[in-house]
Amino acid sequence: MTSVLTLTRKELKHYFNSPMAYVIIAVFLLITGWFFASDLFLNDLVSLRSYFAIVPLILLFIVPAFTMRLLSDEKRQGTLELLVTSPLSDIEIILGKFLGGLIFLATMLGLTLVYPIVLSQLGELDWGPVIGGYLGLLLMGASLIAIGLFSSSLTANQIISFILAFFIGFVFFLLGKVVGVLPAWIAPMVNYIGFDMHFNNIAKGVIDTRDLLYYVSLIYLMLFFTLQSLLNRKK
Repeated sequence: MTSVLTLTRKELKHYFNSPMAYVIIAVFLLITGWFFASDLFLNDLVSLRSYFAIVPLILLFIVPAFTMRLLSDEKRQGTLELLVTSPLSDIEIILGKFLGGLIFLATMLGLTLVYPIVLSQLGELDWGPVIGGYLGLLLMGASLIAIGLFSSSLTANQIISFILAFFIGFVFFLLGKVVGVLPAWIAPMVNYIGFDMHFNNIAKGVIDTRDLLYYVSLIYLMLFFTLQSLLNRKK
């Protein structure tokens, strides 16, 4: 565990020593702030509905942008071979990089906590959906980080890594949107595979173990694929 935390700290240092990280955070806050302000000042609504509606879509672009380098950059610089032959195990490398990305995401989402705090001062705010919404965003974001980590393990090109991560994440995002046009026999299965149903349930403040299990399983699956990708490089 010490090795994992050491690598996590290294990843966080890389994030916050890079101008790109601050650009990503600034863009995220500007877009989400605009939707928050639109509801508050233009529509006169004490609600985070627009915020929770738009953030999943924003994460599809934001998360691949800060995960595309996790392993791709190591490959490009030729340091991946050193990393995988170091005393660190492949699992420790994957967990360290995943946790670094997750803490970066949590920090970014944490900066928007000012929105519900402001709303609570202006009117009566139902904190159940707010807590559920943030939990849903964190779980979805964690899934996208795992997808991004897997994508970055496949190529040394960060642009290709970004495109792969975006494409895979977009498929999961889109599945819940097309359920209405699918045959009845396959719609429930497609709906379960997609992000929509699980995020919407949690965002309502309904914490169902089936939704939690979905995200945990998806994260595990993508990290497992990443492990296999690293192991294949050693053959």
